[in-house]
Amino acid sequence: MGSDNESLEFLKEIGLGSSNIGCYINGHWKATGSSVTSLNPSNNQAIAEVTEATLQDYEEGLQACSEAAKTWMTIPAPKRGEIVRQIGEALRAKLDPLGRLVSLEMGKIVPEGIGEVQEIIDMCDYAVGLSRQLNGSIIPSERPDHMMFEVWNPLGIVGVITAFNFPCAVLGWNACIALVCGNCVVWKGAPTTPLITIAVTKLVAEVLERNKLPGAIFTSFCGGAEIGQAISKDTRIPLVSFTGSSKVGLMVQQTVNERFGKCLLELSGNNAIIVMDDADIKLAVRSILFAAVGTTGQRCTTCRRLFLHESIYTNVLDQLTGVYKQVKIGNPLETGTLVGPCILVLLWKTFRRVFQS
Repeated sequence: MGSDNESLEFLKEIGLGSSNIGCYINGHWKATGSSVTSLNPSNNQAIAEVTEATLQDYEEGLQACSEAAKTWMTIPAPKRGEIVRQIGEALRAKLDPLGRLVSLEMGKIVPEGIGEVQEIIDMCDYAVGLSRQLNGSIIPSERPDHMMFEVWNPLGIVGVITAFNFPCAVLGWNACIALVCGNCVVWKGAPTTPLITIAVTKLVAEVLERNKLPGAIFTSFCGGAEIGQAISKDTRIPLVSFTGSSKVGLMVQQTVNERFGKCLLELSGNNAIIVMDDADIKLAVRSILFAAVGTTGQRCTTCRRLFLHESIYTNVLDQLTGVYKQVKIGNPLETGTLVGPCILVLLWKTFRRVFQS
């Protein structure tokens, strides 16, 4: 690894080394792009190196994925559900090291990191049940001795572009459902969290290989904006799920709409909590605190505004000030830390500028 710290030895448990290939293409690890360094946002020290994708790598991966889609959609839905169940079991077996990796590379505290990986596991469980409930309707016909029924067909390929703040949970929300519905998945992880993208993909790849299925059913890329743009423009991908800023999300939506594709967008938020005069103040204060500082405030659901009834205004602020004084800021891997680092120095400077203003 890029650090001599023995605490990083757990990364070997999830197949990561000091140098890693950032693309899983047609069942093989291959990347011909530039090498980037994954940094620990707590101290800006290097964790490991990752080779990113080029557009040529992308095209090779999409061609293979398109072929794999022809196989995957013919497999009965309950059997696709069994594959997703095995993916969930593989994630469950590596829950702790994966959760610690999320904390290390993204900066959220360990309970949040482990909780995020658990979200993928929970989605696998949900999708397994769903794989036996992909039902259509039986519709009466006005013609004698006729009936009509509907069958839901796979789209083919679903593109998933995820953000740094939930670098693997959002994949689970999209990919688990897409897979049981008979779709292949093309995943572009956030450029600031490539090791998480690689580690999760390795577990999925092992399940596909063990079941003698085409590896291209699940294709992943570490890379920059050019890969995201390629996904948005690609007519072979009828549905694109994007998580990120409203500014970039609008660009993705416009690009996908131009080719009559479909979008799922999870974008920015400006969330408020309303506290009325009959509220449990202690409960409200605890809720406000973590809603504001959880994931270091880097969530679309982060609390940014408060609306307080005038009769409790002073009481709430006094209690809130008191609990803020107890917040421990520091290394997210250390017990007791409640607030870890911002993912980028630039983001931290933006936070500070807003507070000063």
